[in-house]
Amino acid sequence: MTSAPDRPLRLAIVGAGPAGVYTADLLTKAERDFELSIDLFDRYPAPYGLIRYGVAPDHPRIKGIVKALHKVMDRGDIRFLGDVDFGTDLTLEDLRRHYDAVVFSTGAIRDADLDIPGIGLEGSFGAADFVSWYDGHPDVDREWPLTAKEVAVIGNGNVALDVARMLSKHADDLLVTEIPENVYAGLKASPVTDVHVFGRRGPAQVKFTPLELRELAHSKDVDIVLYPEDFEFDAASEEAAASNNQVKTMVGTLTNWLVEEKDTGASRRLHLHFLQQPVEVLGEDGAVTGLRMERMELDGTGNVKGTGEYTDYPVQAVYRAIGYHGSPVPGLAFDERRGVIPNDAGRVLDGNGTPVPGVYTSGWIKRGPVGLIGHTKGDALETIGCLLEDQSDLWTAEVPDEQSILDLLTERGVRYTTWEGWLKLDAHELSLGAAATESGPVERERVKVVAREEMVDISRAQ
Repeated sequence: MTSAPDRPLRLAIVGAGPAGVYTADLLTKAERDFELSIDLFDRYPAPYGLIRYGVAPDHPRIKGIVKALHKVMDRGDIRFLGDVDFGTDLTLEDLRRHYDAVVFSTGAIRDADLDIPGIGLEGSFGAADFVSWYDGHPDVDREWPLTAKEVAVIGNGNVALDVARMLSKHADDLLVTEIPENVYAGLKASPVTDVHVFGRRGPAQVKFTPLELRELAHSKDVDIVLYPEDFEFDAASEEAAASNNQVKTMVGTLTNWLVEEKDTGASRRLHLHFLQQPVEVLGEDGAVTGLRMERMELDGTGNVKGTGEYTDYPVQAVYRAIGYHGSPVPGLAFDERRGVIPNDAGRVLDGNGTPVPGVYTSGWIKRGPVGLIGHTKGDALETIGCLLEDQSDLWTAEVPDEQSILDLLTERGVRYTTWEGWLKLDAHELSLGAAATESGPVERERVKVVAREEMVDISRAQ
């Protein structure tokens, strides 16, 4: 059916992280011959998704990204409705009644599985869960078992470096960030002395970026430890370093660190290992006691093969940071292997591979957890191109007025939050930072509120 011509087209976007905000923003700026009304839903009381709950608080790019997202939302032409859980508070049928089209931008927040013996032992964690804890996610426990002196982080991407940096960095050096008080207290009490980061391939094949790598060197009282035997380069590695400036920069940085490395007597050490593949998490009495790794060697193409040589590392905790995985969305088909909603250029497909009219997807739940945040813009452009192309084939909402969805949420007892509510919560967190600055040793811009009910109460305060 064709959307009613005498009113704005009503669009719901589920997910208020970068993918959702970029999709809304680009659609408002797209060339079109109709008016548009957009509601942006999120299961959290606050916006920004991954930026608030999936990136280390000392990440250097956070402030710039938040400012860009804030600028979009603060224009007033996109309505934010937070603390609304799709599948519980609203269903796809509800959205069909109130909107002419829906875009799902729900991201990927689960840890990818690592199928090796011992991965389920006490002290073996998914990086995503740890990130949620130190970012003050409202739905995770406030405590984290930081009892290990020696820790292993499996993975060679940005998340692995974030986790390693947060584990090895002294808590007092994180006070300048927005970490919640319980996270500061937990990290302050941590007895950690050594954090080992393991990558399966060589220095020329790492997945992190130069910025994240350089951040490691900024941690006070933390020595970076490298191993000469890990610096193996095959023909593909040398070609990559010669033709790709990013690879050249990272290889150069790591090599310089190796040559210049010295023991400063720091109380903590961050070890970077390459060409090591996890084989088994070792344990005793149900708890982690070590990690068995197999030495790998490059095969000439940049890929690796096993050597049959094994090393056991004594660690008391293991964090796997080998990627994120999407979660099923109620009412839609789901590709469990890839962790995405099946789609064709953003058009959601049913179980038979047929496009579902008026339903679209963008971001990691569309393409998988690959690429940096900036890649989300191009991804969103593809999706909205399809939506605009399909405009004459969308369904027509039965109850399209903007107030009707608010009435439905109120009727169901949903204490939804708004953009105005976020501004109140934002101001409150800034005020907590100002108070902490007055009473503490360092300047604190913000202290994050963690509890969901407290966030909602502050947002909805009259």
